[in-house]
Amino acid sequence: MPKGSETTVKECHDCGQSGPEWCSINHGVLLCDECCSVHLSLGRHISQIKSFKRSYWPPNQLNLIYEVSSNGANLVWEYGLLDPQNKVPRKKPSAKDALPVKADFIRTKYQQMAYINRVKDETNGIFEDLHLQLHSIARTDNVVTCLRFLSQGADPNFKNPETGTSSVHVAASRGQQNQIELLCIFGGDPAAVDSSGMSPEEHARANGYPDLADRLIELQYELTDRLTCFIGGKRPDHRFGQHIVLPELNENLDISDQALLARKKLQQLPDPLFEDLAMDVFDEVERRELNTIWHAQVDKALIPLHVVPFLPVNPAFSATRNQ
Repeated sequence: MPKGSETTVKECHDCGQSGPEWCSINHGVLLCDECCSVHLSLGRHISQIKSFKRSYWPPNQLNLIYEVSSNGANLVWEYGLLDPQNKVPRKKPSAKDALPVKADFIRTKYQQMAYINRVKDETNGIFEDLHLQLHSIARTDNVVTCLRFLSQGADPNFKNPETGTSSVHVAASRGQQNQIELLCIFGGDPAAVDSSGMSPEEHARANGYPDLADRLIELQYELTDRLTCFIGGKRPDHRFGQHIVLPELNENLDISDQALLARKKLQQLPDPLFEDLAMDVFDEVERRELNTIWHAQVDKALIPLHVVPFLPVNPAFSATRNQ
């Protein structure tokens, strides 16, 4: 559990079980083992899971989770449960309820997002206003409001027509570390340039936030860092300009003609297709790491609850990509 959270959050946000040891970082909620097993089955496109005990945590990301989980992030996802005008009241499960009851609630809450405060008029003008509200709140430390806008569909990469900056640029220029972490979790681009050609890292450095600037560089290499660590167990030190660590070659390296031909074909892939492939490999690496952590962390009786032998289907992908 995040440092200090023992004084604020002691329960799983989905069922109330004490001592949550997992987190859904894109929702800012803490989870018990049983509820975590359901989140893992949803797939990373729905819930991005980490273990407080065994996952790698960048300090800024851990600070974000402490902040949002302690200050009402769960209310963003359960707004409808507390709304007296809700025509279909729903009882939240307790720790003693059977897993199928919890699973049904979790899927309704996160997959269907049935309880969020939705934008009532989904016109382009309304969404542009939502993007601008996100752009405005990013300069403040009100990270839970930022989460609410993102849950409603605000785009972290939307550029203000007047300033030519995205929410990531704004947060960087104001030194808002938590906002940067949250925006990037929701797909904000840490390398995007604004209308004047400045990146978020350059905005942070120009305004006297060198540590945040260094973190923004790390965020640009999140994918390659993850794959490098998975293959070779090492992480680059970006502070000293080391952005890529090549794994050491060994006698098991496949140098057959067939393998060399496959590598050549990989190099010839169009950029968009290669990016999709890289993201899918990233997701598969995370699935395998979480599977290993699950087996090492939970009681033996709970291990069978998490059986996800391959990446869950993402409805946004084509049938070919899902296969």
